[in-house]
Amino acid sequence: METKAKGLLLIGDGLGDRRCPELDDQTPLEAAVKPNMDRLAAQGEVGLMDPISPGVRAGSDTAHLSMLGFDPYKCYTGRGPFEAMGIGLDVKQGDVAFRCNFGTVSDDFTITDRRAGRITEGTHELALAIDGMEIEGVKVLFKESVAHRAGMVLRGEGLGDKVSEIDPHTEGLKLMTATGADPASEKTARVLNLFAQESYQRLKDHPVNVARREKGLPPANIILPRGAGFAPHLGSFEAKHHMKGACIVEVGLVKGIGRYLGMTVIDVPGATGGLDTDTHAIGRAVVEAFKDHDWVLCNVKGPDIAGHDGNPKGKVEIIEKIDTMVGYLIEHLPAETTIAITGDHSTPCSVGDHTGEPVPILFWGPAVRGDNVQTFGERTAYQGAICRIPGTAIVPTFTSYMGCGEKFGA
Repeated sequence: METKAKGLLLIGDGLGDRRCPELDDQTPLEAAVKPNMDRLAAQGEVGLMDPISPGVRAGSDTAHLSMLGFDPYKCYTGRGPFEAMGIGLDVKQGDVAFRCNFGTVSDDFTITDRRAGRITEGTHELALAIDGMEIEGVKVLFKESVAHRAGMVLRGEGLGDKVSEIDPHTEGLKLMTATGADPASEKTARVLNLFAQESYQRLKDHPVNVARREKGLPPANIILPRGAGFAPHLGSFEAKHHMKGACIVEVGLVKGIGRYLGMTVIDVPGATGGLDTDTHAIGRAVVEAFKDHDWVLCNVKGPDIAGHDGNPKGKVEIIEKIDTMVGYLIEHLPAETTIAITGDHSTPCSVGDHTGEPVPILFWGPAVRGDNVQTFGERTAYQGAICRIPGTAIVPTFTSYMGCGEKFGA
């Protein structure tokens, strides 16, 4: 029986970068020893990809929606619903959802650490102290995610999602007061402000934080919600693209997007979302997923972590780990598999945040024609046959190579 064509989109989160003095003015991708990605680049087609459009600083949520074929300008309602659903919270229509950080504040509510020292232990116990809180008839559903991250859902009558942030996104500044753009959102803002105060009261003397102070670690004594939004109506990935999709990713945000789109979300033991992640386990899970799926999205978070931390050496090392995984995938995936490798945005180590530069992308597979590019990097990508495409073009490019794309017109 003929094997149906397969497709793998492998995303190095935050893969793109700028020249780093520490790396002899190379980017981490250029400096990395990556024989397998370079092999695919030499045998396939290379180019540049704007996750949203040229110059737009893409969030991981809007970038992934775009790369999965859903125009974020038409369907994006905020990051919160994806984060909440991704970690297992029940999100219903009418709820307002947020992504959150466990943070650290001083007694006057000055933010001293937006990630509570990148806390990794005790967050479940802290979350239990928050979950179920009620404020003005609004119920709070709260759950921890990976490391310092969490998700929150506000459930009650008459809520709106057009609220300003209480998180200043900068350490050394005080917690802000949320405001609403309409009467329903004013209610949400009022609840949000009271929630922040109550979260501090419940967490500041929690046993987990007492123990952290004794160890000289910053306490996780405040919850910092952001990215408010209603649960959007997106339809399914399979209905849109006629492929059964799976999602193998490390953070709740992208898991939530996968669940919204009806994709199979596969958890991988050892996939930590950090630089210590088990890329071998991720690779094995990808191979296994193709037994009953046509198309797989795989995201490895580590390059983005290193970029945010200003750690070029760490970014090089995680790219090299991903490259070893690529070698395993080449050997074990069906011969009919088309592979694309790219990032969801650039996170330069010199900036420590997302920027608007395009990211390199390559396509490799039995139907890919090839070009003259021999290595995979930001600067060589300018010379490739793919030229420069938007994120929304990725899945149609896959379906063309896989022979399952629909004709437009007669």
